[in-house]
Amino acid sequence: MANESNKELTSVWTPANIVTCVRIVFIPVFMIVSALSHTSVAGTDWSTFDGPLAAAAFILYVILSCTDKVDGYLARSRNEITDFGKFLDPIADKLLVFSALLLFLDFGAVSVWSVFIILFRELLVSALRMVASAAGVVVAADKLGKYKTATTMVSICGYLCVFAMAGLNLGPLALTLGIYSVSRFLYAVAVVLTVISGVQYFWNCRKIVFSV
Repeated sequence: MANESNKELTSVWTPANIVTCVRIVFIPVFMIVSALSHTSVAGTDWSTFDGPLAAAAFILYVILSCTDKVDGYLARSRNEITDFGKFLDPIADKLLVFSALLLFLDFGAVSVWSVFIILFRELLVSALRMVASAAGVVVAADKLGKYKTATTMVSICGYLCVFAMAGLNLGPLALTLGIYSVSRFLYAVAVVLTVISGVQYFWNCRKIVFSV
């Protein structure tokens, strides 16, 4: 159902929602391409990447990440903000992030604990929002949460760029290692922001959670 300002809408299939659905449909495609680009080397602690496939995975992920801005712009500029879009867009964002993190976990690029922390935070915030919604309170995304999301996405793109550069032997080794170091640093920052923003959400909703 659309909100009051969009009562004239007769279908949830607005351009913004179509873009969101396309993002979700192409997430498995990204995962398949990225998984195929990775080849573990038996008996060693390193792995190799197929250059063209790794580059394709990187480009696809960047495009899918950009569609998050596109659907938001379309919904606002066309005054076509729907409840379906509000429901689907955050799901698409989380699927996009965790699709990459699960692959990185398989590649050995990130630790299982960092992925667990991010997953736990997302589940906690989703639960808090459901409880708050039942109480008639809307818990909007704050700036810290948006910074966390942006940092996570940039870090993921950095990792994928490194995989592509390594597979294609593109650029000097120092540049590849530099991008890798920055990506690891940003990922660490994202994990810290994940914890802080999760605590902040919980603190803001404490009266609702502990109400009788």
